[in-house]
Amino acid sequence: MATPDTLRYTTIPLAHGTGAMPALGFGTLIPDPVATRQATKDALEAGFRHLDCSERYRNESAVGEAMQEVFEAGKIRREDVFVTTKLWNNNHRRERVLPAFEASLRRLQLDYVDCYLIHTPFAFQPGDEQDPRDEHGQVVYDPGVTLAETWRALERLVDDGRCRSIGLSDVGLEQLKEIVAIARIKPAVVQVESHPYLPEWELLDFCRQQGIVVLAFAALGHAMEPKVTEDPVIAAIARRVDQTPAQVALAWAVQRGTALLTTSTSPRHIQENFEISTLPDDAMQEIRDGVTTRVRFNAVVETGVPGFIPRSKRPE
Repeated sequence: MATPDTLRYTTIPLAHGTGAMPALGFGTLIPDPVATRQATKDALEAGFRHLDCSERYRNESAVGEAMQEVFEAGKIRREDVFVTTKLWNNNHRRERVLPAFEASLRRLQLDYVDCYLIHTPFAFQPGDEQDPRDEHGQVVYDPGVTLAETWRALERLVDDGRCRSIGLSDVGLEQLKEIVAIARIKPAVVQVESHPYLPEWELLDFCRQQGIVVLAFAALGHAMEPKVTEDPVIAAIARRVDQTPAQVALAWAVQRGTALLTTSTSPRHIQENFEISTLPDDAMQEIRDGVTTRVRFNAVVETGVPGFIPRSKRPE
């Protein structure tokens, strides 16, 4: 009898935190709270055991309601689900970090989170406005706090016991190195855009050396042009291994050692994204050598403001 493929159940131990992160994660950036609640339930029922949230998404309450409904039904236990959420840019000052963290806990209806990330390295003007702008429509940044100071505030959350690991999001390699150099508690996780068109090999190599998990968002390229799932190399492998191009791209991410996030409100796509299978070694090498398109879809690393950049046609 054939051995069942277990790639979809891969977990990555946290060298700088508690427990292990399931490699397949479900992202909850869904604008409609009703759709968020249903999609979160669908993801948990499909097999996902890793949920990625943020105060920025303004739907933590819907995620919390979905989790509690599933937990109360007795199907899944809280300790079986790895929950990440994030500190938004207007709360970078030391005195704002703990209240922001506790507010996320309340909305998620949790006693602790498995991982808490600084959503971007950019500090915005402190206050209740998530996207502060001046009279010219420009973002108002906060020069009164450094990323290192915000990091130290996150370290205190770990000391307090309600945050089991901490990390960074939307950072470049140099910023990551700066935090690693000063950290009392090293980042357990770094969340960045990554997919076959943005493999981030140098960042991944550094994180491997430091025992940091790379968590890839937009793992399928956010369905933007040029489409990762229409790449001829990936499409050919998909036909050969009887998987969808999306499943091939997701399997590639897990097999090269990263965790990943996908988001969907379609139960069929949620199930498909979970049901990945191991690719043969030659397919992994084909993707590394044969996929030559290089595209970053999200400009958040430049401004701190999330936003996918549409492209009208495939680059030559």
